[in-house]
Amino acid sequence: MHADKELDTRGLNCPLPILKAKKALADMASGEVLKILATDPSSVRDFQAFARQTDNELVEQQTEADQFVHWLRRR
Repeated sequence: MHADKELDTRGLNCPLPILKAKKALADMASGEVLKILATDPSSVRDFQAFARQTDNELVEQQTEADQFVHWLRRR
């Protein structure tokens, strides 16, 4: 999947990945995709809730070894 921007939040715990993603999305145009790399296991449910609350689309979530990859499309 093509990402317009990538955000590396590996090593950070909640709520920092969400806060950094929120800031990154604010600088993006509608329809653009943000790829977030995270190592915090709770980021899976955190980004699901974040997408519901902000109306941004959670396109996909993947688990790759010891990290989690989240794809958000800006509303």
